[in-house]
Amino acid sequence: MSRPSLEKRPHEVAAMFDGIAQRYDLTNDVISLGQDRRWRTATIAAVDARPGQRVLDLAAGTGTSSEPFDAAGVHVVPCDFSVGMLAVGKARRPDLPFTAGDATRLPFADASFDAVTISFGLRNVVDTGAALAEMLRVTRPGGRLVVCEFSTPAWPPFRAVYSGYLVRALPGLARAVTGQEGPYTYLAESIRDWPDQEGLGRRIRAAGWTDVAYRNLSGGIVALHRATRPST
Repeated sequence: MSRPSLEKRPHEVAAMFDGIAQRYDLTNDVISLGQDRRWRTATIAAVDARPGQRVLDLAAGTGTSSEPFDAAGVHVVPCDFSVGMLAVGKARRPDLPFTAGDATRLPFADASFDAVTISFGLRNVVDTGAALAEMLRVTRPGGRLVVCEFSTPAWPPFRAVYSGYLVRALPGLARAVTGQEGPYTYLAESIRDWPDQEGLGRRIRAAGWTDVAYRNLSGGIVALHRATRPST
């Protein structure tokens, strides 16, 4: 994946997230204008996990995205490469099995999970294809993948307004909440450089997933991609 404007290495990205861990959830709520709650609800519904099933929640951060699975009786494993994020989550929910892990080299056995989900983290992985292949490896045959990620608004006039928000308003809002602007300038650039809905769908198929489909949320600001690991 080519990102000429993004030159951070994995350890630098992890350190960046470590630095904003304490106020990360609040900042997400502010910069998304509260839409992040709706996106999480849609992701949980798309995963459609049943009590007793095992779900890997990648890029789980502080575990906010994992808690609804746990409340529904699902065996959820929150996994992230930011130790700072995991520490904040573990302090709040010591009962959840927070696990440090690189999405391109997951510390889990083959076919360990009924479903894998990743929200707003795939674009921060250096090798998207390797990460999608690892997710396939740890998912049981017939199991599900759900990717919730920023995407490209479908309506051109709205797309232009949104692009301006990313470049000009988002870093300033984040600075007001966290006192830091740099990490959110990086995040704005990573969103801008990310492939659109069809482009991400092609990458998911190339990694071996089938039945790939997506639907737009909030006019395409976010896209929810779903796929299945082949049964054979």
